[in-house]
Amino acid sequence: MNIVPEPLSGGSLLAQDYIGRFEQVSGFYGGNHRDERSWEQRVKWLDHSEGKRISRRALVDSLRSYNEKYNQHDAVHKSLDLLEQDGTLVITGGQQSGLFTGPMLVVHKAITIIQAAREAEKRLGRPVIPVFWIAGEDHDWDEVNHTHVLSADLEVTKIKIDGDEGSRTSVSFTPVEEGQWKQALDELQHLLQDSEFKPEIMNLLRQSAETSKGLSDAFAKLMGMLFGKYGLVLLDSADPCLRSLEAPVFERLIRQNESLGQSYQLAARDITGLGYELQADVPVNGANLFYLFDNKRLLLFRENGVFADRRGFVSMTEAELLAELAEHPERFSNNVLTRPLMQDSLLPVLGTVLGQGEISYWAITRYAFAEMGLEMPLILPRMSFTLIENTSHKYMEKYKLTFQDIYVNLEDKRQEWLSGQNGLDLDQRFRETKESFNQLYEPLLQDLSSVQPGLTKLGQSNKDRILAQMDFLLNKTKEALEQQHSASLRQWELLSHSIVPMGRPQERVYNIFYYLNRYGMSLLDDLMAIPYDDSGAHRAVYL
Repeated sequence: MNIVPEPLSGGSLLAQDYIGRFEQVSGFYGGNHRDERSWEQRVKWLDHSEGKRISRRALVDSLRSYNEKYNQHDAVHKSLDLLEQDGTLVITGGQQSGLFTGPMLVVHKAITIIQAAREAEKRLGRPVIPVFWIAGEDHDWDEVNHTHVLSADLEVTKIKIDGDEGSRTSVSFTPVEEGQWKQALDELQHLLQDSEFKPEIMNLLRQSAETSKGLSDAFAKLMGMLFGKYGLVLLDSADPCLRSLEAPVFERLIRQNESLGQSYQLAARDITGLGYELQADVPVNGANLFYLFDNKRLLLFRENGVFADRRGFVSMTEAELLAELAEHPERFSNNVLTRPLMQDSLLPVLGTVLGQGEISYWAITRYAFAEMGLEMPLILPRMSFTLIENTSHKYMEKYKLTFQDIYVNLEDKRQEWLSGQNGLDLDQRFRETKESFNQLYEPLLQDLSSVQPGLTKLGQSNKDRILAQMDFLLNKTKEALEQQHSASLRQWELLSHSIVPMGRPQERVYNIFYYLNRYGMSLLDDLMAIPYDDSGAHRAVYL
């Protein structure tokens, strides 16, 4: 396995500056994870603010109950035993519960969390455990109900579980029927190439689905199967047991809602004032809380002391909302701007692992942390990988392509290669022919106008048709060349589909089980062995 740093374009300018030019955006964040003093300051603050968070014992009891159902492993029990002790810190990060774990970036985030916890423990000489926050309270079903694999005939293929179009409840409460699981599993069974590892892989996936009522249950089981042995503790933000512990934090979010809203608005103005785009909505009078009503997760807004949704389903005064919270805490959930506050009110978070989009919107919470009497944790960029298989590597060498060639301008390189196959240099020759034609035809058009003015328009139309016919001939010639070199072009297609599927980074499209099916479960151990890197740099992994 060869690991090569490879820059990837994309992501917001704010996230890029956080990773590459931190001094320009340091004011938006609580600390610089590259600065040793920031680590020491964060640890000191966590030690002195123990009383600001939910009781460790109550939290661990809740996490034990959850992990015993989905993530039973000796290493997880050890992590929870440590978390119960004063002084134990946490590295955390989270993601929505996607189908069969969703895109590979979810696995990369889990790897980063575990690796970062190990590094922090060595650095500080005290226990640091990894916690994965499953965003089960999210309700965007279409974002999590699918995954992609590369089929045997080199097609990027989507596997999807349809949901109830009328439901907007949390993903953790959205049911998946046995027949739906069977259809998705059968489709994956058909799409995955036969391999010596396929029976084991399919068995794991079927085990995760057999007794799961929804995506979050199955997701938690799979994450436990993959990472439980590394001590990764799982937390579902929609877990009713956990939600009851969070009630005092929700109470503060409600009572301080107006001042919190002002803090988000102020941060948003600071961010846009420096020319950055906001990566999350910051509506005026947004309560930044969701309320579950009649199977619908409704975003609340605050107006003249009344909390209501935009569709008119619910309307409550602050006192009524607090009474509802006391009676039904499970009906409340966070949005992207209050979730960071909830996370740090629950856990002794040393650092949080974020993708570039998350790094950007966390900047909006800069003043909200202070409003809640909290300090922003250290922000650790998620490690990012592209897996390059041996066949793809051979084709890269055959066509003299770099990773950047494939990621940035593969189609241009493909056309350049195709045009040069018969020494015809088609694009250049057709361009020169059209230029010569234009030079000869333009004076003729001018002369025609002296004979009869209407001939100029007719001549221009005639010219356009001739040029269009030249383009038509060029395209037909290229099609003939493509047929002549179809076998080689299939290799170019493989490079595209395997490294930049659908024009996107591989980790944002493909499912990890496609690769585990090809290389076995030991591939996960190999990925875990890649040295931890907190620079935010993307790395190509040559298998």
